[in-house]
Amino acid sequence: MLSENGAKMELEDFLKEITESDGVAGFEENVSGPIARAFAPYVDETRRDNLGNLIFYKKGKNAAAPRVMFCAHMDEIGLIVTGIEERGFLRFSTLGGFDARTLPGQEVTVYGKEKYPGVIGHLPPHLCKGEQKKKAPEIKDLFIDTGLPEDVVRAGIDVGAVVALRRNFVTLRHRCRAGKAFDDRAGVALLWQCARELSRMDHAADVFLVATVQEEVGTRGAVVSTFGLAPDLGVAVDVCHGDFPGAAEHEVSPLGKGPVITSGPNIHPCLFERLRAVAADYHLPCELDVSPGPTGTDARAIQVSREGIPAALLSVPLRYMHTSVELLDLDDLKTGGRLLAFFTTSLDRAFVEGLACF
Repeated sequence: MLSENGAKMELEDFLKEITESDGVAGFEENVSGPIARAFAPYVDETRRDNLGNLIFYKKGKNAAAPRVMFCAHMDEIGLIVTGIEERGFLRFSTLGGFDARTLPGQEVTVYGKEKYPGVIGHLPPHLCKGEQKKKAPEIKDLFIDTGLPEDVVRAGIDVGAVVALRRNFVTLRHRCRAGKAFDDRAGVALLWQCARELSRMDHAADVFLVATVQEEVGTRGAVVSTFGLAPDLGVAVDVCHGDFPGAAEHEVSPLGKGPVITSGPNIHPCLFERLRAVAADYHLPCELDVSPGPTGTDARAIQVSREGIPAALLSVPLRYMHTSVELLDLDDLKTGGRLLAFFTTSLDRAFVEGLACF
């Protein structure tokens, strides 16, 4: 796969391209094209299901081998216009979980009859009265300003228009990068790295790599794709909280020390142990985490699909989740891709049949 300048696309190039693209939950079409093009050289088949999930199939070497599903969601949190006020200011609600404190001053793109740049505004502290000065803003206090006259706004933007945050991919020192929509296009990039690794390996299992939609509004893409594919097992790839000042140590994971393997009732214990064993066998760094309830990822949808599907969760440590300056270490993506690829080569029918009687 070649990048725009003709060079071979690398992991960082792919992550940059897909995170600078917009794909708000339920409206992922702008980002699905770049993802499909990048996966195509490394898989045997690409298709899109009725909900919009991208499904990439990599054929195994054994007709009786297990069917394995790896998924990561390609949607991002965004906004939706709920009203147009005098002088053309736009009121909005959220598509996915935003912290309103992070929104004032953000640049946005409003998808009306054309794309309109805008900024999110809020009453400045100089004009706040009484208790307003002490309170963090709520969504109802914020508005989008496109700078356009009201008649132009009303002619070009309807209630229901989707809004995406604007943010360029930022290169930091060492291997850290920052930007928007790393939750969970970092997971999609990890799957792409896995596909590249598998293209150089022999594996018995049939592999389905799925870029799911609408995770941020209810894991809907994973519900549909898991039911349709009926895999023998599934691994969701998402993000977890990276380490930063003020966070309790047990709630975060360090950056640069590999992906995070989760255990808990949402996770099949044999898959957890197999991922740990593969990481140890190939000297791949990893961290461990415990989730005592539903993980809040596509893994929760995989586990309860059909008659129940053995599920696992692999996560990328990410700082500042659900903001436009999410930050990660590229080495964690590369290691995670290799781990999933070696995990795939370790699978056979006997292992899968044993999952039902652990």
